[in-house]
Amino acid sequence: MESAGELVYVVDDDRRVREALSALLRANGRDVRAFDSGREFLDTPRQKAVSCLILDLRMPGMNGLEVQKLVSKDSQIPVIFITGKGDVPSTVLAMKGGAVDFLTKPLDEDELIRAVDAALARAQVLRREAQDTAVLQALYRSLTPREQEIFPLLASGLLNKQAAAVLGITEYTVQVHRGHIMRKMRADSFATLVRQACKLQLETSPTTTFYA
Repeated sequence: MESAGELVYVVDDDRRVREALSALLRANGRDVRAFDSGREFLDTPRQKAVSCLILDLRMPGMNGLEVQKLVSKDSQIPVIFITGKGDVPSTVLAMKGGAVDFLTKPLDEDELIRAVDAALARAQVLRREAQDTAVLQALYRSLTPREQEIFPLLASGLLNKQAAAVLGITEYTVQVHRGHIMRKMRADSFATLVRQACKLQLETSPTTTFYA
């Protein structure tokens, strides 16, 4: 059955391949958009649906690896490469670029469907992670400049009095800010706060060392 909001893009310069893949995917309940070149795909505004990309490796003009590189600059869409003439260097480059699979023509239908299912599952995970990151960043932006200054110090493991010494403020002030930070970040424990700092990629090493 078709999964709501999921979309498969197909990019291949061979019309027969595009039509065959589109028909197979639709028969398996997938919504499909097909393109005859990487440039056409890149120039077409992409929908916000959870999606994956079936991409021919060897095409005239812009090849699949070039398309993959450009797509990865502004998107985390999972890529499945297909090719009639696979080679080890190309496979390595594709996988290093984040491709989820590399299939050789003539394609095995069951193998392709499994690859698409895995790619869309990966896309769902990436979307949830992006949404979680967006929420976390919004919470972080709700902190005052001083709270943003204190947050990484606390996450690095400094005690209140140590963070106070680093910043030249009172221990009580740090304690008050710590409570505000925990509340605004919706952190139910110090461990949660540390994980949030890691996800936000905050610098958690204090610039000044304090010895109790």
